[in-house]
Amino acid sequence: MTAEATRAHTTTQLLPRNAFGLMFDRVFGALFWGKMFAVVAVWTHGIVAAIVMYDATRSALMVGLVGVVQFAPQLILSPASGKWADEGNPAKQILLGRVFCVVGSGSIAVWMVVEPGIQGAATAVPILLGTALVGFGFAVGGPAMQSIVPNLIRDGELATAMALNSIPMTVGRIIGPATGAYLAAHVGAAAAFTVSAVLHLVFALFLVAVRFPAPPDRVPGADYRVRVAVRYVMQDRPLLLALLAVTTVGIVSDPSITLAPSMADALGGGPSLVGTLSAVFGVGAAVGMAALALLRGRVASASVSSIGMVALTLGSIVLAVGIQPWLAFTGFALAGLGFGIAMTGLSTVVQERAPAELRGRIMALWLVGFLGSRPIAAAVLGGTADLVNVYVAFAVAAALSLVVTALCRPSKLVGAHV
Repeated sequence: MTAEATRAHTTTQLLPRNAFGLMFDRVFGALFWGKMFAVVAVWTHGIVAAIVMYDATRSALMVGLVGVVQFAPQLILSPASGKWADEGNPAKQILLGRVFCVVGSGSIAVWMVVEPGIQGAATAVPILLGTALVGFGFAVGGPAMQSIVPNLIRDGELATAMALNSIPMTVGRIIGPATGAYLAAHVGAAAAFTVSAVLHLVFALFLVAVRFPAPPDRVPGADYRVRVAVRYVMQDRPLLLALLAVTTVGIVSDPSITLAPSMADALGGGPSLVGTLSAVFGVGAAVGMAALALLRGRVASASVSSIGMVALTLGSIVLAVGIQPWLAFTGFALAGLGFGIAMTGLSTVVQERAPAELRGRIMALWLVGFLGSRPIAAAVLGGTADLVNVYVAFAVAAALSLVVTALCRPSKLVGAHV
């Protein structure tokens, strides 16, 4: 091959790929499809745990406690986990997280087979313990799963990659709740938790089978303490506002699981309606993320973020008055659409503004905001549903979303880097 041909070949190889090219890339594709299995597993676990807990206790607050133990580990471990991602091997860290998740879902399945006769509040203990292990798995592997993405792509692919990176979460919201609710209603909760454990195992096998690029060399003299990332975020106002918006999206999207049983109960439905409501939210999110992946970054990420926040707010408002099934479906679909668009836009804003040497720790803060806030959301919104009703709980979520949408308008999410 001549020198000119070699240069031409190299240039061709480095051209940005479209969404389909990335999805079927050996390395990025392994992360994409493996994450798809894992997120389906998480939402299957989450909806079945919610159904079992609600059937056993008839309390939205106890259902919220499932969210607390699943997402509280993000507050405890994610900052340290982000530091490990910057210092160590992100791929191995993701694998370790899968092990925790397999054990978490699998342990509940085993308990339900061994002790099928336990009823009432006694059911809560194994559900909460197993769910906490799943939460620890995501706390360990989550920052690495986010921060590794820029290392797997070419220049000009970030917007497309971030849209694709969010799609598994959305597909999981569609397939996971529907699968979990169906299995819980027709086969049994033990089978559903077993399916969840197996899906996590599939992702682990993907990680073992694929050779990921070596992590970037450590910067000599760099300070890898978490406080360095926190200080950087505090000095970069657009980045700080983006993380605030991510936190709000986490809180306002939590009712798609936490309040789905209460909403279904208020509408006179059962487990099947719970799964359908959550799946409708996921369909809306999938539509938003798929559209953005096809647009390939043609709309500025700050504008995308704002559009998503507006739609999420409107969906929550509809749910606050969703006393008819068609209104509830409309509200969940609109909120899901806003969720998908907002998460893609905000994730891109954060990745664009995060320096490579701080990316793991900053994405850990992203996870602390998005997932770590959900125990608070689950407790507050679940408690509101118990004390007043589910519609007031959605009104609280809508009010918060409206305020943050106004604060994080597009002009506030752009500006010079620190």
